[in-house]
Amino acid sequence: MRFSRRFLLTAVPALAAMPAVTSAAWAQDETRAERFIGKPDAKTTVNEYFSLTCTHCAAFSMETLPQIKKNLIDTGQVKWVFHDYPLDQVALQAAMVARYLPVNRYEPFINALFATQDTWAFNRGADPTDQLWKTAALAGMSRTTFDKAIADTSLRDWIVKQQQADTDKWKIDSTPSFVINGQKYAGEMSYDAFRKLLPS
Repeated sequence: MRFSRRFLLTAVPALAAMPAVTSAAWAQDETRAERFIGKPDAKTTVNEYFSLTCTHCAAFSMETLPQIKKNLIDTGQVKWVFHDYPLDQVALQAAMVARYLPVNRYEPFINALFATQDTWAFNRGADPTDQLWKTAALAGMSRTTFDKAIADTSLRDWIVKQQQADTDKWKIDSTPSFVINGQKYAGEMSYDAFRKLLPS
């Protein structure tokens, strides 16, 4: 898995530059709100099913999605919807924390998690929860909110229930997987390969 030096130098510092968020910003429970980027009424909707501890998901997010965002999402052609599909308890905890951030900070946060995956998800010499907290703090999350996020059993159960529903409906069995116009596709792929899946 390869990340560009440019991305690594900008993704996490960008989180640190965000202003602190008061608890009032989290007062309204939006943890279950749809997470997406792009125009809500875009012609094509792409649903991505991903795990934050999946190396293939990280590679796709860092190498292919930026091109999709530039050429298809930012131009109004595609609405991109994120679906939590955690493959292990570490990914589930990370997904819970991500959903406790304001909606507009969700995408930058998961991008930062993918960029630092080796540090918080696969660092055998460190506690993944402690490492996850460091990234959440850079995103402006308070320790109180972080602790609330990882202890939210209702949210955890909701994510697992949604994951099972996606498995049943779309036969999701690996990450990343994508559903476009009712058709499921699976696997990390290049921009050119992905573009061919979209309607002309």
